[in-house]
Amino acid sequence: MALKDYSDEFKADAVALYESTPGATYKSIAADLGVNRATLREWVLRDRERRGVTAAPAKPTARHRAVVPPADPDERVRRLEARVAELEASERKLATERDILRKAAKYFAGETNW
Repeated sequence: MALKDYSDEFKADAVALYESTPGATYKSIAADLGVNRATLREWVLRDRERRGVTAAPAKPTARHRAVVPPADPDERVRRLEARVAELEASERKLATERDILRKAAKYFAGETNW
């Protein structure tokens, strides 16, 4: 099997997608992008090493909890802030995926010589 040569931009986009996806696994993101799981893992580890990050940041899970209004207003604010953070992470993931798809479409459109 021939080795594929991915551009630095593609690698950076793949790492950004993994890092911005709550509850992401190497397997799920690699399958979405059509790359090997170990290859994606290597890109992520190299990027973290380059940035000086020693441990993986804690990723919030996308599981939704039963909606029970808390009696304490401070607790309600904390829950709402957590939800906002979750939605912002989801938005970043979608924006990254959109950008990757745009670049891929542009690349493949340039490849066709009809």
